[in-house]
Amino acid sequence: MASQKHRDFVAEPMGDKPVTELAGIGRVLGERLNEHGFDQAYVVLGQFLLLRKDEENFTRWLKDTTPANKEQARDCYTCLRDWCQAFL
Repeated sequence: MASQKHRDFVAEPMGDKPVTELAGIGRVLGERLNEHGFDQAYVVLGQFLLLRKDEENFTRWLKDTTPANKEQARDCYTCLRDWCQAFL
């Protein structure tokens, strides 16, 4: 079942949303992503697309970069996957 944060994100175009609007990404993980240059949700989407929307590769990248736990990485992956299905 998708969280409210997930549903809100997938419900509209991405625009310039901060990275913390992605499901699974809170303040701490958002700061860690910012430190690596991923300050906007669309920048994380770019990485998601570069990794060919592959769940294993994306969740591994997110865990290595932030380090997110398995659930946070899966929530972020699912959020971006569902957004892509709705808008791409």
